[in-house]
Amino acid sequence: MIPSEDAAVRKRDIEERLRQEQETLSFIRESLEKSDQLTKNMVSILSSFESRLMQLENSIIPVHKQTENLQRLQDNVDKTLSCLDHVISYYHVAKDTEKIIKEGPAGRLEEYLSCMAKIQKAVEYFQDNNPDSPELNRVKFLFEKGKESLESEFRNLLTRNSKPVPSVVILDLIAGDDDIETTDEMTLEHLPENILQDLICISGWLVEYGRNLDFMNVYYQIRSNQLDRSIRGLKEHFRKNSSSSGILYSPAMQNKRKDTPSKKAIKRPVFIPGHDYELRAKHLSEPLSDKHGPPTGKEDIMDSEIDSYIHCISAFVKLVQSEYLLLTDIIPEHHQKRTFDSLIQEALDSLMVEGENIVSTARRAIMRHDYSAVLTIFPILKHLKLMKQEFDQVLQGTAASTKNKLPVLITSMETTGAKALEEFADSIKNDPDKEYNMPKDGTVHELTSNAILFLQQLLDFQETASAMLASQEIGTSSSSYNSEFNRRLLSNYICKILGNLQLNLHSKAKVYEDAALGAVFLLNNFNYILKSLEKSELIQLVAVSQKHPDKAYRSHIDEQLQTYQRSWLKVTMPLTEGNLPAFQPGTKLKDKERQAIKDRFKAFNDGLEELCKIQKSWAIPDKEQRDTIRRAQKENVTVAYRVFWQRYSNVPFTKNVEKYMKYKVEQVEEMIEKLFDTSA
Repeated sequence: MIPSEDAAVRKRDIEERLRQEQETLSFIRESLEKSDQLTKNMVSILSSFESRLMQLENSIIPVHKQTENLQRLQDNVDKTLSCLDHVISYYHVAKDTEKIIKEGPAGRLEEYLSCMAKIQKAVEYFQDNNPDSPELNRVKFLFEKGKESLESEFRNLLTRNSKPVPSVVILDLIAGDDDIETTDEMTLEHLPENILQDLICISGWLVEYGRNLDFMNVYYQIRSNQLDRSIRGLKEHFRKNSSSSGILYSPAMQNKRKDTPSKKAIKRPVFIPGHDYELRAKHLSEPLSDKHGPPTGKEDIMDSEIDSYIHCISAFVKLVQSEYLLLTDIIPEHHQKRTFDSLIQEALDSLMVEGENIVSTARRAIMRHDYSAVLTIFPILKHLKLMKQEFDQVLQGTAASTKNKLPVLITSMETTGAKALEEFADSIKNDPDKEYNMPKDGTVHELTSNAILFLQQLLDFQETASAMLASQEIGTSSSSYNSEFNRRLLSNYICKILGNLQLNLHSKAKVYEDAALGAVFLLNNFNYILKSLEKSELIQLVAVSQKHPDKAYRSHIDEQLQTYQRSWLKVTMPLTEGNLPAFQPGTKLKDKERQAIKDRFKAFNDGLEELCKIQKSWAIPDKEQRDTIRRAQKENVTVAYRVFWQRYSNVPFTKNVEKYMKYKVEQVEEMIEKLFDTSA
């Protein structure tokens, strides 16, 4: 039973599912039929829509083409009208711009250049399209008139605003190189910024559109004049205010500078006492010649001019550097070097001519055997060599003739200086032995003081002087030779001067009839030379070529001292000669013996009085040397005299003791102590 029931249930389930599937199939069939119907309806609608679109297209396309043609025609009309307006505007350019062109660009440069641009375009239009039009001539005239006005405005702006740089500003600019506290580089503002911009605009327009470079000539002429006036103003500043002992600086810089550098004044060869030569003034029996006298007003002026020239050289470099920076802003690049070359010529030529005048003055002085004039060349030459590198840098791009001006001047100065050095050495050797020119008191000869002073001046310019000597030694510049070579040349030259001086002094000493005075003369001069060498770097320079020069001079001094001391033999020999009478107490002297003692005392007295009288007027200005000689003489004389005095002071060789025993030992010492003292 159970199996039958299960089969019946499964049968009912299957039948139920079959029924459901049939219903689903029936629904799908109905849906497909509806879909087919809808599709047919849609196809029908689309077909109808397509038909209508084709009809619309056939109607719109002709209208669109017609509209497009109308738009093209409208555009052509607008373009034609615009072209007509543009062409017509060229015919109004002259009228619209004439007033502004006539009034000029002053105060409205931008508007003026805008008008010039319109005129230029009008000129180009008429030249291309209607060259026979009277309007072309009119706009051409306005263009030329406008260009002339711009050139005139360029000149006026530059002239009105270009002013010489004040001297104090230049001095500040120069001093700025050595100012250790100033960190910002000083620059010059030659023109106000707005003026500079106007000049740049005008310059650019004239080059690009004006086709005229005449304004560059105007520029260099005006700026050249201002550069020259700036340097001449600095010269005038020095002429009025400077002295031979220092350098002028701007008050603005004094508070910034820790120490104010100053130029050493050029010393003229004159008699310089040195050491302790205070007696020289008392013993001068003849005035020094004008040639060797104190510096005159003319020499002070010359020193000031040299000082001024040195500063003008530095000022020129600084001002020219500043001018080049200004020029690069205003002048087109490919015209800058030529314009700059022309701009600096007047000031550069003026400086070079002034330098040659200084050289010529030195040459004339050398021809007169006034060799002190060469000292004016040394500081200038030294400064020119120091500035040469900056000169070369600032003159880059200029003509070869411009670049060569400074080297030519340097060569001229070196040649003149070398000739002066050589002739000075010869003059020391050949200075004549004139009796009237010899110091009557045997003190230092002016030739010695002049020679030493001249050599001392070289110490400040060792490199310059050695380069001069080297250029003559090797016939070319000494730049390729080391400093030791040049130093040895200078040492040889100084030794030559001293050797010539020594020979000449020996010759001059022979002028004195009294050999002792000649010895004092040589002693004073050799002592002066030695002390002068020791108090300066000259002794080190001499030692480069000659070992132990101090020992050599001390040997000369000792030799002359011995010669001088021999003059006292006439005093000491009567006291020390043999054959003196022997005296025995209680015995009576013979007449011959008494006379011998009298003769000895008389010879001593006469000799002492004579030498003290003569040598009191002689001079040994060096106190140390003077005291040494006095001590030596007191020792030599008084020792012998004391022995002689003690031996015969109690001998009755005369009734008139005061006549022969005139001086006590102490009195003799006092007399010797007064040697070389005219005030005694």
